[in-house]
Amino acid sequence: MSDISRRWLGLAAATAFATLAVALPAAAAEKVKLGVIGGEEEEIAEVAKKVAAKDGLEIQIVTFSDYTLPNEALSRGDLDANAFQHQPYLNAQIAARGYKIVPAGFTIVEPIGFYSLKHKSFKDLPEGAQIGIPNDPSNGGRALNLLAANGLIKLASGKGLQPTVLDVTDNPKKVKFRELDAALLPKQLPDLDGAVVNTNYALGAKLDPRKDALVQESRTENPYGNFVAVRAGDESKPAIRKLVDAYQSPEVKAFLETRFKGAILPAW
Repeated sequence: MSDISRRWLGLAAATAFATLAVALPAAAAEKVKLGVIGGEEEEIAEVAKKVAAKDGLEIQIVTFSDYTLPNEALSRGDLDANAFQHQPYLNAQIAARGYKIVPAGFTIVEPIGFYSLKHKSFKDLPEGAQIGIPNDPSNGGRALNLLAANGLIKLASGKGLQPTVLDVTDNPKKVKFRELDAALLPKQLPDLDGAVVNTNYALGAKLDPRKDALVQESRTENPYGNFVAVRAGDESKPAIRKLVDAYQSPEVKAFLETRFKGAILPAW
């Protein structure tokens, strides 16, 4: 074979290879549709999104304003995961709705607190005080346990994390409970003597949990750590593991420290 023929064949092969390389599509990035509650939890998800992108995972964030919606969307298949809830809340949702949803990895913990615009001390609560608590079973029970831990009421033994107002066995100040949607409690504070408010809603109402909460849950050994939740069977999927790793990253931990200064903590 002549040199000219060899050069021609080499050029033809190189051209064919280049054409094939252009024709082949680039590997598609993994994608996850993630549901979160809007506000501070959305900010945290945005940091996790940037971390995940470095690992080849694209996170589409879908925001909600109501706790009851993200699990329904996940169960229907409208989401691949959500990150907004703790185990007692998920347990209550499963009992009520039969969801096949499981935790895949911890994210944050937000110690719940009692707030008042009328009183400067928890001990100042008057007889017959109107107290707001969340109306869902898990957060309502969480609120009652906080009030009991600080001596306002006593609860029947053995009720664990989900007591109800029917389990109040001693109420020396005869306080009256108003069970309201958790998102509405900050707006109702002017009309109440106080309310137990979830941290994300407190922050959204410009309340500082470190300064404004009259009493607050323990920050250590807190059973209310939030997590990434998925449909049962999806917890080991590579994309979900990358999502959890992004939440449990040094970047997210640093963001929590600088942005929230102890109001929201890592749960992992």
